[in-house]
Amino acid sequence: MNSISTKTNLEKLQADQEPEFGRMTPQHMVEHLTLTVKISSSRIKIPFFEPNRKQLEMKRMLLETGMDFPKEIKFPNDPGKLLPLRFPDLETAKTKLLQSLEEFEEFFNQNPTAKTMHPVLGELDKEEWERFHQKHFKHHFSQFGIW
Repeated sequence: MNSISTKTNLEKLQADQEPEFGRMTPQHMVEHLTLTVKISSSRIKIPFFEPNRKQLEMKRMLLETGMDFPKEIKFPNDPGKLLPLRFPDLETAKTKLLQSLEEFEEFFNQNPTAKTMHPVLGELDKEEWERFHQKHFKHHFSQFGIW
């Protein structure tokens, strides 16, 4: 992940921005990205599972092609409404996202051959997570016109 471009994009994000698609607020989006990065660095554990054929095809398409995330894709176990916010404000959420990216780098520097579970795609190594995060961040930043 390029933390410099992430930081630059986060600086453009304002709390009152309306999404061009989807229902997340800027803070919900940043907190969602933070959770995903924490999953990738094993700070939040996903139980092991074997991906089914459809999940393996999604993994191949997302990680091995130029395919972008579909605009209205739903995340696993989507409750159909916005989750409660975890942080008091957007600026705190931005700081937490940048910290989680540092933790990601630290985790894989200490565990270069590690694979961690993605909730849909199954086990991913660092390179696969980096490709996933790149597309995931692009998808969500584009919700607010900042990619």
